[in-house]
Amino acid sequence: MLAELTMVSAFAWIVVGFGLIPAGLMAARGFGFYTVVKECQAHVYTLFGNVLGTFDEPGLRCPVKYFGLKGLLLPFAGKRHVVNTALRQRYLRDQKVNSEEGTPMGVGIWYEMRVADPQAYLFENADPEGSLAANVASAALSALSNLEMDTLLENRHNLSRTVRKNVAPYAEKWGFELGSVYLRKVAFTDRGMIDNIKEKVVKRLTQVTSAMKQDGENRVGLIESETSRKVSQKLAEASAARPDIVGNVLNEIGKQDKEILTRVMDVMETEKLIESGAGVTVLPGGSNVFVQVSSDGASSVSGGGAGMSESLESGKGADGSRHSG
Repeated sequence: MLAELTMVSAFAWIVVGFGLIPAGLMAARGFGFYTVVKECQAHVYTLFGNVLGTFDEPGLRCPVKYFGLKGLLLPFAGKRHVVNTALRQRYLRDQKVNSEEGTPMGVGIWYEMRVADPQAYLFENADPEGSLAANVASAALSALSNLEMDTLLENRHNLSRTVRKNVAPYAEKWGFELGSVYLRKVAFTDRGMIDNIKEKVVKRLTQVTSAMKQDGENRVGLIESETSRKVSQKLAEASAARPDIVGNVLNEIGKQDKEILTRVMDVMETEKLIESGAGVTVLPGGSNVFVQVSSDGASSVSGGGAGMSESLESGKGADGSRHSG
């Protein structure tokens, strides 16, 4: 029985402990005995309308330790302001500016910021973020208006630095630390002008493409003509050198063996005869023939019997010339 009572008592104390500890911590936090500062946060305390102090380091902080007995009055006569100090980004779209030529254009401005002075952020301006955005837009309008269109389209980096330089003093005054400022987009707002520019760009691209194509064709033609000239030159040099080379080879062959030279010359003569396309009459060996030459220089051949004259048997023609069978 005593053991059961002991277990019930222990369980009751555990339940009471789990309930009393959170309640006690909540009460201590409500009375300002401690506070928890999270990452990228700052706690600003005011007492009777005056700034008492700021906690900007993350962790567990005790106001009584830092502010003394005034910390005990904070839950009753003071106030705690929680300020977000994380990096923020904002983009202002289509800010209207006019170029030097009077062309209406829209400019997009991107910038980043963070709260560096929580007290100035809370008490120097009722709407610091809205005032900073208006100041960025005003600085952009002042820096970009009446500039040449080419400058607006091409020198955005330099113009971005100019806008940041003009806005940074006001940002610091209102508790901000200004980061990068960049002109992200520069566009035309007049639809008719956009269509005209597109038409001009298309025509210019067509012209440039045609010029590039013609230039390429001209270069290819020059290369082909130069190549043909060099090939013709080399072929002519080879043709001119061929007789000399063949003659030297034939001379060497003649020095070594005249019979071989004779056979080579016969082959070359036969090749030339075949290449010329002239008619050739082939007669069997031992046959008796008459050769008749006409007045125009053409010759004809006619056969004879076994009783031909001795002149024909000796291989002589009627005109006294000799023909091989």
